[in-house]
Amino acid sequence: MKEPKIRFNGFEGEWEEHSLSENEFSIVAGGDIDKTNLKNSGKFPVIANAITNDGILGYYENSYRVQEPAVTVTGRGEVGIAVARHYSFTPVVRLLSIKSPHNVDFLANAINCYKVPVESTGVPQLTTAKLQEYRIPMPRTIEEEDAIASFFTTIDAQISASTSRLASLKQIKAASLQAMFPQEGETVPKLRFKGFEGEWKKVSFLSLFDILKNNSLTRAELNGVEGDVICIHYGDVLIKYGDLLDVNNEEVCFISDAKKANILYSNSPLKEGDVIIADAAEDSTVGKCVELINISEMKVVAGLHTIPCRPKLKMAAGFIGHYLNSSAYHNQLLPLIQGTKISSISKKTLSLTYLMRPSFSEQQSIASYFTNLDRQITLQSQRLEKLKQIKAACLDKMFV
Repeated sequence: MKEPKIRFNGFEGEWEEHSLSENEFSIVAGGDIDKTNLKNSGKFPVIANAITNDGILGYYENSYRVQEPAVTVTGRGEVGIAVARHYSFTPVVRLLSIKSPHNVDFLANAINCYKVPVESTGVPQLTTAKLQEYRIPMPRTIEEEDAIASFFTTIDAQISASTSRLASLKQIKAASLQAMFPQEGETVPKLRFKGFEGEWKKVSFLSLFDILKNNSLTRAELNGVEGDVICIHYGDVLIKYGDLLDVNNEEVCFISDAKKANILYSNSPLKEGDVIIADAAEDSTVGKCVELINISEMKVVAGLHTIPCRPKLKMAAGFIGHYLNSSAYHNQLLPLIQGTKISSISKKTLSLTYLMRPSFSEQQSIASYFTNLDRQITLQSQRLEKLKQIKAACLDKMFV
């Protein structure tokens, strides 16, 4: 294929391959860091072979090695990742940089479409010599390069804005979880909706919840389960779901033929408002929970390494799921967690904890706030994923 599948109007003809060893391409390898002149802020970035923070380690105030515009390419680890640089900079360590008369945004995307040859059997490396072997298809005119570059610059700007918006929403949620539930030793939260006052009531975990049994069912008992079953294991709680599991809307794990399922779950299906708590993890996420909402007629069961609990008292839907995942509650669990490599909690651990309980109407207000915030986070996550899919599809069809 010598022409892209999708092309802007007014451009035609076959693309030509260019070797990065040609004289029009100048490749510079990263050198050592001058730590004596490295600043936290400044005019000219010092860029290393890293993905986070654009690879920027710091700044030089009065010097640089590569004048803008240029393209950098990672040379170790995640090799071959190209980034357009519209500022003068100094590459260090394993970072490679390319100067050429081509549009840098186009060239960076073209390199990212190129299949990277791995030079090392250990940690992958890309040297100047190997980068020069790249043969990059390019249009015959700089005008077509500019058009393609402008298109992807727009998509990248949208992805960046969506990423920032998602990060901001997550920060708002984290701060709200910290401020809207009383911390240890407190009886009222730092942040409260208007119209609510008075102290929250301290309630022990066992006064608020029944801890349900998790038993391994015999094959005969499994044969008695009919219809679809949703089995929620600890991994689902830790990774797949947030604070709430909306059974009607979430992508859940159905076990269509329960007779063949070799699972560990509670004696009876769970109910609306029940919570499933993960009792083991490789980090401090142990104790994360998910509250079940909109169950309707679905059969939901708690699977491996979980502790299913059922509220004894009337609770507003969505309140308890967010509370149990807040620092206000999780900080109680931290000194009670056992294990080194694998952290775990037990039913006895939960029995030593307590919750602060406001009025039902205040629970509703708090639950509604977090539910709306979660909805915004979900929508922004979906938008970001869609933008990334669009970019990937366009890269595939707009480059040779």
